[in-house]
Amino acid sequence: MKLVFWVSLATLACLVPGANAQSCQTSSDLDDATRTAITAAGQRYFDMAAKGDTASLRQNAIASLASDFSGIEAAVKDHQQDLAGAQAAVKSVFLLDAEGKAPVPHAEFLCGVFGKNGQTSGSAAFSFDNLPPGKYAVVLLDAKSARSRTSFSVILQQVGTDWKVAGVDIAAAQIAGHDGDWFVARAREYKTKGQLHNAWFFYLQARKLISPLSFMSTLATDRLYDEFQSVQPADIPTGGKTTDLTAGATAYKLTTLFPAVVGNDLDLIVKYQAADVANTNQAYQNNVAVMKALVTKYPEVRDAFAGVVARAVDPSGRDYGTMLAMKDIK
Repeated sequence: MKLVFWVSLATLACLVPGANAQSCQTSSDLDDATRTAITAAGQRYFDMAAKGDTASLRQNAIASLASDFSGIEAAVKDHQQDLAGAQAAVKSVFLLDAEGKAPVPHAEFLCGVFGKNGQTSGSAAFSFDNLPPGKYAVVLLDAKSARSRTSFSVILQQVGTDWKVAGVDIAAAQIAGHDGDWFVARAREYKTKGQLHNAWFFYLQARKLISPLSFMSTLATDRLYDEFQSVQPADIPTGGKTTDLTAGATAYKLTTLFPAVVGNDLDLIVKYQAADVANTNQAYQNNVAVMKALVTKYPEVRDAFAGVVARAVDPSGRDYGTMLAMKDIK
């Protein structure tokens, strides 16, 4: 999932109705003219991305995003083969209104009808940090082609009478033909087998496929969140905390460990702290050592992933990555 947005996105936690400064309308709440304008803008920007026309996308972006558009350009390029020739259908439209004169430290938008137990089948919730005041729209599209199915989400901001691009998310809606429900089923199978690490990773992947926007939750994602929290391993780095992985006489501090799509495969990505990555030969050796130690510690991952990608990250943020197929990690 490649998300590009101009504000810091909050991790969605427990949602409580906030102040009246934030309001949200779903597609059914909108008048025809507003719904048509937002939908048309979302479709127009999808068409630009499908043609690889990032120059036009940039021209239609808000100023703060247009000044640093490299992330969206990379996302469009990475998914060009999936978008080219794809037919997109609008799945959902939301209108978010953040009132006031200053950025909202923590903006929460509750959209649709909520019941006594929280979300319902037609509701959604969005959460942002430091959101500038204004009117925003979220348009979710499902793009299908002969080769793939892709989720294309565009965040819009109203500037005058125009809807400008404020963010873009492009993510695979399926992996090797499998959707989120398939990954949930596999996660439950791993849980039954006692393979809690595999279960955790597959729940994470299912969550991305069910709702590709990290700052959006639905009834389905809330239920999934409740389910997979019960299998979260204690030795997985989360919430900014590192965990140690010993390889020979060296202890590596892992910072993140998560599944990701590489080509048509699902690989396991591990990032760890490194003093320096300038010496690429040494960085490569360290990466291989980390991968071997990881698979030795969690042998169950051999059955779940096609390969492992290790990335050494130095204090400046520079990284050096190495990928090995699972069969080559011995």
